[in-house]
Amino acid sequence: MYNFDEIIDRRGTNALNTDGFRGYIFHAGPEKVFPYKDEEFVRMWVADMEFGVAPEILDAMRQRLDRRIFGYTGVYDSGYYQSFRRWCLDHYGWEFPQEELCFSPGIIPAIYQLVESLTAPNEKVLINTPAYGYFLHAAEYSGRGVLHSPLTRNEKGEFFLDYEDFERQCADTKCKLVFWCNPHNPTGRIWTEEELRRAAAIMEKYNLWVVSDEIHCDLTRKGKSHTPMAKIMTDYPKLITCMAPTKTFNLAGLAFSNIIIRDPATRKEFRDRDKLFGMVNPLSLTAAKAAYDKGGPWLEALRGYLDGNFAFVKEFLTLELPQAVMNISEATYLAWVDLGKCLPDVEDLPGFFANEAGVLLEGGNGLFVGNASGYIRLNLAMPRSIIQTGLERIRDSIRKHRAAVSHSDTGR
Repeated sequence: MYNFDEIIDRRGTNALNTDGFRGYIFHAGPEKVFPYKDEEFVRMWVADMEFGVAPEILDAMRQRLDRRIFGYTGVYDSGYYQSFRRWCLDHYGWEFPQEELCFSPGIIPAIYQLVESLTAPNEKVLINTPAYGYFLHAAEYSGRGVLHSPLTRNEKGEFFLDYEDFERQCADTKCKLVFWCNPHNPTGRIWTEEELRRAAAIMEKYNLWVVSDEIHCDLTRKGKSHTPMAKIMTDYPKLITCMAPTKTFNLAGLAFSNIIIRDPATRKEFRDRDKLFGMVNPLSLTAAKAAYDKGGPWLEALRGYLDGNFAFVKEFLTLELPQAVMNISEATYLAWVDLGKCLPDVEDLPGFFANEAGVLLEGGNGLFVGNASGYIRLNLAMPRSIIQTGLERIRDSIRKHRAAVSHSDTGR
């Protein structure tokens, strides 16, 4: 019913994925050239999908287009809330009062605003590393200090919270806010209820604000389930939950997210400081509601396809690059792969693979804050044929580099 093998040409649409990679990955402009033409790259970097949007969502958008007027639009009835509430009940056994629901063009602008509102200039924000880069950027934008609590890893590539270090950082008298990421980006961990309870107890002990970024919550592997932090911190007033249909349904460009704020005063300040004074894009609202009302079957099919992609990548790496360490992510469509033993002498992995393999990807401490040396993040939300090409190029470039290094060492 849904064709995830279809290859869709995104060139000429001003997509960040195709046209903005120089600035995002390499902090450069059009003057930066590579041995590959732009259209020759295999793009496995930014976290949006190469899949067409669910036809049920497109149909709803077409019906809205047929209304022909796109004036100032807000959320003035309970229709959207009821759709999102049903989704949360069906998928997570969780609901929240309608008055707690706020909106933002994205979770990124929301966390920028929340850092400004919830912390003072001499206070600090805590993140678990490796971390989504915009947690750091949001703190730096407001001139706030940043505390790092590195996750630990076993030999299989599984990541865990270091509770002792986490509590030490939370106990810092300057620490006021924790960016909690669940499912975790980039490692793909779904924190268990036991892990959530232990972390929650620590954050409550020190009376910290908790901003729980749960944007990847719908993108779990089959058989895995997500637990919102709100189900654990049931009565904690300083919890803010961030979710969105945009990651789940490939609607990122429509800029629409759900920010669930319990504390009434904080909620009022968030709305008062909204630079869009409560307005939303009419097509974004339509698409988001349709996603929660009718997108379930598409999502189930997507999850099955993604499971196949992860299994394919794991098998390829096991056979072709056995020194690479990859644990299949419990959620997200992003593979977090340790290539430290494959390329021990290469520090700039995105630059290496762009130049030597014609593959665009993200990785390393520069993009993931810290505790990420030697890692690459691969977007697997694309047709399997493209993934195969990308992996073959990655393999060949590593083998070529290692052969050159070995030859150089032998010739000394």
